[in-house]
Amino acid sequence: MAENIDKPTKQAQSGAGGPGKGVTSKVGNTVGGVADTLGETVGTAGSGLGETINSATGNAGRPVGDAVTNLTGGVKDASKSLGKGIKDTGEMKKPDSGSSSS
Repeated sequence: MAENIDKPTKQAQSGAGGPGKGVTSKVGNTVGGVADTLGETVGTAGSGLGETINSATGNAGRPVGDAVTNLTGGVKDASKSLGKGIKDTGEMKKPDSGSSSS
C-alpha cells in the first residue's frame, strides 16, 4: 500500500490544463473565429468600396478610394491578429516572439 503514496493521482497530473482547457479552447476558437470573420468581411467590403470609388471618380476621388481601402485593410489585418491571439490564448499557447508575417 505504501507504494501508491508516491504516485500522483490522475487529477494531479492533469493540472490546470485539464477539463478547463477544453472549454477555454472552444470559447477561444469561437470568439477568435468570429473576430477573424468580421475582419475579413470589413476588409473585403472596404476594398470593394475603395475600388468602386476609384473607378467612379477617376483621379479626383483616388485619394478617398485609396484611404478607404487602406483603412479597412488595416481593420482586416488587426482583427486577424486579434483572432489569432484569442485562439492561441484559448489553447494556452505562448505568444509569438514578435515575428511578423509581413
